[in-house]
Amino acid sequence: MDVNCGMSVVIVNFGTWRLTLNCVRSLMDLSIAERQDIVVVDNASPDDSFFRLKAELPAGVRVVRASVNRGFGAGVNIGMIACLREYVLVLNPDTYFVDRSVEKALALLSDHLDVGLVGLDLVYPDGERQYSGRRFYSLLDIVGRRSALGRLAKFKRRNDEHLMRTAWIPGLPFEAEWVIGTGFIVKRELFENLGGMDERYFLYMEDVDLCARVWQAGFRVLCVPGARLTHEHQRQSSSGILNWAARRHITSLWHFQKKFRLPLTRPPGVNGLLR
Repeated sequence: MDVNCGMSVVIVNFGTWRLTLNCVRSLMDLSIAERQDIVVVDNASPDDSFFRLKAELPAGVRVVRASVNRGFGAGVNIGMIACLREYVLVLNPDTYFVDRSVEKALALLSDHLDVGLVGLDLVYPDGERQYSGRRFYSLLDIVGRRSALGRLAKFKRRNDEHLMRTAWIPGLPFEAEWVIGTGFIVKRELFENLGGMDERYFLYMEDVDLCARVWQAGFRVLCVPGARLTHEHQRQSSSGILNWAARRHITSLWHFQKKFRLPLTRPPGVNGLLR
């Protein structure tokens, strides 16, 4: 399937204009998207990102400037307004493609009417897999991932299950309860019908929330091994419970549990999550 057929791209930039340029360059060098189908949203960056992007991005790439930074989800929603294609690829600026394997994900979404969103196979620059498909959290899972308890053997097993490590082994598309928002493709009509991303999340959990609502609407969420997207990942929220990123994550978890079930010990699964 030709990936140029029917796919827009949204990239949300916040003070990372060099990374954004690299991301867009990879899209164009590999002919993954046409320049007029790429939308870059500058989320009220505190530096000169907007002017850099306007000056250095190829003619035809649309650059939209948000007047206020209301968070990642709000930035995606702004970008979606300018998207015209049937499918939309949402990317973090710290990502880039090295091949056209994203075609696998787009073909899967196109061929299956009951699939609403697909996650890409995120890898670090050294090729190590990031395990971008996840299971919904229980409170115990969160404690294990955010504290020293996570080093215990029992919690390590829980974490492996949360990351769905064994699901990747066959190398075939599989159902994931949610996928990391760093790189995914969604059906634009479904996204609009869902009301877009919930802007009450400033950062973190907006991807979990979106996937939960995709399932709630009767569509499936899949991960596609081999649809590679390189992610220059720096995990901030796990570096300490009192830093800014961790506090944002906790705030987002609080909002999520008001909308969906967050059981104490047992992961809820798709059916157990929905109230």
